Amino acid sequence: MIKYKLICKDCNISFDSWFSSSHEYEKLKRKNFLNCHHCDSKKIEKTIMAPKIINKEEKINLKKIRFNQINKKLKEYQNFIKDNFDYVGDNFVYEARSIHYDKKRKEKGIYGTASNDEIKELKEEGIETEVIPWVENKNN
Repeated sequence: MIKYKLICKDCNISFDSWFSSSHEYEKLKRKNFLNCHHCDSKKIEKTIMAPKIINKEEKINLKKIRFNQINKKLKEYQNFIKDNFDYVGDNFVYEARSIHYDKKRKEKGIYGTASNDEIKELKEEGIETEVIPWVENKNN
């Protein structure tokens, strides 16, 4: 995929557009399939573009920023779960089956720990479960 900044020669508006390749852009241009989304003119040209090059330090910083964003979102989910579900610890499998098979038992959701094999067994029994990565709060 390649992104070009295009400009309309009639209304002078510029906009970005993605193409599968530079050859594809040339093919569409030659067949007059490119048009301005503002004035519908067919007089569209590519502008000179400078590639965005990210150095190693910027790449590391971007990774740190993304990691922090994901970590923050996981903590938001964890706080929601702690506020709205009952913690049952290692009794998760037992409690999940109890809730599922005892139709009279109406409780709010639960969370706790279970192995991958135990989760698989619960799902095979038709018991709805979800696995969410848990980030420990470390205030260092």
